[in-house]
Amino acid sequence: MASSISAGTTSGTALVHTADTTGALELKTNNGTTALTLSTGQVATFAQPANGGMTRQVFTSGSGTYTTPANCKNIYIKMCGGGGGGGTTNNSGSGGSGGTTTFGTSLLTANGGAGSTYLASAGGSATISSPASGFTLTGGQGGGGMFPGTLSSAQYPGGYGGVNPFGGSASAIAQAAAAGAGVPNTGAGGAGAVTYINNQYAGAGGAAGGYLEAIIAAPSATYSYAVGAGGTAGTGGAQNGGAGGSGVIIVMEYYV
Repeated sequence: MASSISAGTTSGTALVHTADTTGALELKTNNGTTALTLSTGQVATFAQPANGGMTRQVFTSGSGTYTTPANCKNIYIKMCGGGGGGGTTNNSGSGGSGGTTTFGTSLLTANGGAGSTYLASAGGSATISSPASGFTLTGGQGGGGMFPGTLSSAQYPGGYGGVNPFGGSASAIAQAAAAGAGVPNTGAGGAGAVTYINNQYAGAGGAAGGYLEAIIAAPSATYSYAVGAGGTAGTGGAQNGGAGGSGVIIVMEYYV
């Protein structure tokens, strides 16, 4: 059992209470149905979650203003910066760096991954500022391109694009065409270009954008946001590198 407070249906029974010694408390409606239970461990259990419990918004490009829904108590955010573009053979062309993804003014930042030449480049970093809290990961480096030496009878693949927890790595399989692009909205790097020329490195894969997960308790009414674009593909060699994948922002909204 538990102590209880129950609504009545007349002015004489508008509030009915019972008592026991368990230390638990129940709030009931006028038909005796328990709507809220407070345990002795101070845990609240609702019979019906408010407003369905959770909603979600996803931002895949551009910039604008996020509006916190009415009655939302906390928001949980996962996001990444754009991936860097893959490079071309033997330093003949570098991929562009991915764009920066932001949420709020100086609150959450996920930087884009760097574009590559034939050498691997650095992944994007991420930062979280108060009052948000959470954790960050630096985007993965892309793979380095192969070096054929004096053997030019075959194509030698460029490096894979770097990844973060969203995945989306671009293919680095040898082909007589541009290297694969990072999957959109994953922040993955583009693959490096193939080579079939003596003593020239294949292109390295672009690096992935930085990644973060953060919680904002008692969120503000609005936040500005921007989603980082993928880095441009490296050009200028016998084959082109691949473009980086764009970033993303996923906002999960909790009401209880």
